[in-house]
Amino acid sequence: MNPAWRESDHAERRSQHPGEHPSGQANEPAVEVRRSARRRRTVSAYEEDGRLVVLIPAGFTRAQERMWVQRMRERLAARRARRTPGDDELAARARRLSTRYLQGRARPASVAWVGNQRRRWGSCTPATRTIRISEQVRGMPGWVLDYVLLHELAHLLVPGHGPDFWALLEPYPRLERARGYLEGVAAAAHLDISDDGPDGHDVSTDRDGRGEHAV
Repeated sequence: MNPAWRESDHAERRSQHPGEHPSGQANEPAVEVRRSARRRRTVSAYEEDGRLVVLIPAGFTRAQERMWVQRMRERLAARRARRTPGDDELAARARRLSTRYLQGRARPASVAWVGNQRRRWGSCTPATRTIRISEQVRGMPGWVLDYVLLHELAHLLVPGHGPDFWALLEPYPRLERARGYLEGVAAAAHLDISDDGPDGHDVSTDRDGRGEHAV
């Protein structure tokens, strides 16, 4: 947990704001509002387990609650935008991850953000060594982005999602936490996205007939 605008507080009442953001982006977190009698005028917020927690005084009206939820969402979006890498930095990040966790064996020819992947977090084409990361991942915590990149890097070495594939990812310390984060985001946005096919394989084919792997 990395607090953005947090004060320690004792929460008394909680309410949920799932899927209210007008943009409908998958990386827009659900919101949990916590009301506290100890608070008088201050409002704070932080991210926790894939959702935005907003702390407000117990006496706020529903209109004030909605206003502050929207305001904190906007602050979170701005904060995420500042920390999101561009394509060049994304490719450099992938190379560093390959060196650290895959002994440099995965060598992508290109790594780029794409806006046309609404049902997957990332994909790769081993024949051309190209990796594409969905815009939906933009602004997610860095350790989640690293997992998605590592997932696709591993697919350059091993197809499918069998034991050999997951063995490549085991050294990543936040493997299960990142998978859980993505599952939570997908569930909150009602998206049917998984990083493991039902039979351990999630392979499609691109327009040129080349194998494509996705998470």
